[in-house]
Amino acid sequence: MTSISGRDPHTGRTIEVVIHDGIIAAINDVPSVDPVWLSQGLIDLQINGYQGFDLNADNLTSDTVVSLSRSVLATGVTTFLPTIITASEEKIIACLRAIAVARELNPELQHMIPGAHVEGPHLSSEDGPRGAHPREHIRPPSIAEFDRWQKASGDLVKLVTLSPHFDGATNYIAALRDRGILVSIGHTHASVEQIHAAVDAGATLSTHLGNGVADQLPRHSNLLWTQLAEDRLTAMFIGDGHHLPNDTLKVMLRAKGLDRAILVSDMVALGGMPPGLYKTPIGGQVELSTDGRLSLPGTPFLAGSVVPLKDAVARLAATYLSLSESLQLVTQNPARLLGRTGKVQVGGPADLIRFRWEPASGIQIESVLLQGMRVGR
Repeated sequence: MTSISGRDPHTGRTIEVVIHDGIIAAINDVPSVDPVWLSQGLIDLQINGYQGFDLNADNLTSDTVVSLSRSVLATGVTTFLPTIITASEEKIIACLRAIAVARELNPELQHMIPGAHVEGPHLSSEDGPRGAHPREHIRPPSIAEFDRWQKASGDLVKLVTLSPHFDGATNYIAALRDRGILVSIGHTHASVEQIHAAVDAGATLSTHLGNGVADQLPRHSNLLWTQLAEDRLTAMFIGDGHHLPNDTLKVMLRAKGLDRAILVSDMVALGGMPPGLYKTPIGGQVELSTDGRLSLPGTPFLAGSVVPLKDAVARLAATYLSLSESLQLVTQNPARLLGRTGKVQVGGPADLIRFRWEPASGIQIESVLLQGMRVGR
């Protein structure tokens, strides 16, 4: 039996959380006003890498997956979906297998990594919507290929991002829905009618809405308005300050409502690295600028984010959401999709973060608990 205390972002009260066997056994109010906040750990549905550890590297190993997991734990992320992008089937399967092996060898990763996110390869091949995904590996959806992914990885894939413009996309979406797989719309030039058909077939998410889309769209009838208006879709947003301007993100969050919005990092291996030119499996030659923008050199196209999820939360909490509302987008909302609890509550897992927060300085993680065990520092 152990305990940890801190200030509850939702109530402002200082609480003591009592932990037994990795589960929250009791929550008690304590009289002091603790300056350190206590929250459920962050959940990130889209991580490609961090601090040089690249999930889309050639010859990915389970050791890299373990090292990456430890790195993101230090940022307050206690649950995440490793994200594999568009590649050959052989490479996708090899990456999924490496993640599966890491989970088999490390019981804590079975809890921390409930599944994988495959972003592609069934995306738009057009410049703009395609983003940094390699055109040569874009291909139509195939149930046979999906089943090979699952057979090779022990049913690891839990989320698939696709463009519903393909013939047969609705059948594919319905088949994944029947298998209990989350389907998200992204990197697409699909028509309004194709978006509606995808949702009717079972798509429930939008991947980094506002990005992975053409720069110019019709004013009224376009895929952004359709996804914002569709109440059956929960939208994932990248809140790094580069993927969406402040005004755009603010309006999109208002349109979706806080219950149907999720923040993701879309973080890549260059997160935590110094500015410069790099060659990576995602996008090839990319440029990391001093302001944290990662792009394809000489183009307006982004190549992922280098900003940890905690910093996106802090950014929103310092502008137009409260700290409590910002945390909802990275705890309760993604947890609901994964069949987990995203609240500090009795009976829930003791995946907790203790942190300091100031609008001017952001979020500073002081300690992280995974299933009640202190990790890192």
